[in-house]
Amino acid sequence: MHAVVIDDSRSTLLALRLELLEITGLEVETFADPEEAIRVCETRQFDLVLVDYNMPKRSGIEVITALRAMPNYELVPILMITSETETAVCLSALEAGATDFLRKSADPVELKARARNLLSLRRAQVELSLRADGLAAAVTAKSAALVASEEELIWRLARAMEYRDGETGDHVSRVAQISRLLAQDLGLDEDRQRKIYLAAPLHDVGKIGIPDGVLSKPGRLTDSERDMMRRHVDIGVKILENGTSDLLRVAERIAGGHHEKWDGTGYPKGLSGREIPLEARIVALADVFDALCSPRAYKPAWSLQDALDHIRREKGRHFDPACVEAFERQWSKIASVMGADETDMRIHVDGAPSLDTAYPENALRLQKQTKYRSTRQTAGRE
Repeated sequence: MHAVVIDDSRSTLLALRLELLEITGLEVETFADPEEAIRVCETRQFDLVLVDYNMPKRSGIEVITALRAMPNYELVPILMITSETETAVCLSALEAGATDFLRKSADPVELKARARNLLSLRRAQVELSLRADGLAAAVTAKSAALVASEEELIWRLARAMEYRDGETGDHVSRVAQISRLLAQDLGLDEDRQRKIYLAAPLHDVGKIGIPDGVLSKPGRLTDSERDMMRRHVDIGVKILENGTSDLLRVAERIAGGHHEKWDGTGYPKGLSGREIPLEARIVALADVFDALCSPRAYKPAWSLQDALDHIRREKGRHFDPACVEAFERQWSKIASVMGADETDMRIHVDGAPSLDTAYPENALRLQKQTKYRSTRQTAGRE
């Protein structure tokens, strides 16, 4: 360990240094100039400071005050050496941050005893600090590992559900990306954006409890099959409810509310407007848009323009108007998420020509989509 002695008397410095060097493992530096000592302490760490009270350039109390203002000297033991016996002097030193006192008349045995005690205190401080840092690092690493595991589990579960539903894992990825763009545009903070991005893939996790014959049926669902399909919302909530993390609670709100509609005609509770959790309103729009643009057993893929037109028509009915406006503002980025080329990105919300009408090669696709649209099989199975 390292001690520093500050005293304007060189003979006193020499005597103190010789006595302190008898303490095993202790290195000692001395300074007759308190200003120089303070400058050195700004860049070097000592474990014990001995400072004289009565010095011409700076008093011992001023030196202590300067040292205690340095972050790395807030807890370092400081031994004040003084010939004063007045209580007021001692109180002033304590208030400045002195740890202990030593009379100049004290014998070498007392000096070394007090120094050893203060060095033991310093060792305990250092050990405790190292343990605390180690525990903090371990907790941080463990927390990061747990978060990473939770995120990985969510994505794997979502992708497993996608494959069972006859879709690809790209759907949940696109829904997550679009949801984050909307959350960002709506001004949500970074943490909330992240939670929506990570929880969005679980919006249809309840489909794990729906029979394959209903999930994969290529034609229209019967009324009983539609009722069965709608049960995936309640199943999803059951899977995710009572989660201990904020992320799972967000996922539960999304799973339970992404089939509600702004005008109150959705399910399962018929919520309307802001009764529907914002996370669910965001993911509902992203999910419907990507489902429209993706091929399904019961419909072909729509063009980006047709899907965009549908979203705009449903503003204030199916979708939160604010979410639709955010969707329009983020259009170029959303089109990029969908893998659009520059032509697709020119589809504009201010009346730009439809992709299908502007480019004749898409006419056949438009005819097929119109046929399916007439049956109202637009986004997914309700």
